[in-house]
Amino acid sequence: MEMIEIEVVVNVPMNVVWDCFNSSEHIVGWNFASDDWHCPESEVDFQVGGKFSNKMSAKDGSFSFDFWGYYREIVPQSRLVFSLGEDLGENRMVEVEFEEVADGIKVIEKFTPEDQNSADLQKQGWQMILNNFKSYCENLG
Repeated sequence: MEMIEIEVVVNVPMNVVWDCFNSSEHIVGWNFASDDWHCPESEVDFQVGGKFSNKMSAKDGSFSFDFWGYYREIVPQSRLVFSLGEDLGENRMVEVEFEEVADGIKVIEKFTPEDQNSADLQKQGWQMILNNFKSYCENLG
């Protein structure tokens, strides 16, 4: 299945972008697509082979799910690769590149889509989360 690609440019230094993307204390502040959702829990074992798990929940309590996977490649302040759903027999991959550009740090995510929602819907949802990440980082910086 072809990967979906999204990107954003974040106007803060690389170390801030990297820390916010990979630290539980920051993930809970940005890992949701809209104001009626939140990420109340995040656990990160940030090493190759380590597992991460982020709970994404509707603020009204009507729905929640865990978004989790395993780190496959970590190149500090440059690249991440992680898998999703291996324990469920899936093999979805996510690649994230961090690149210094004139305006800040370009974050490029490529992900293997799941088969329950349309590619356009998934792209929109992931882009909303990445836009939220940008806002979170820039408000910190």
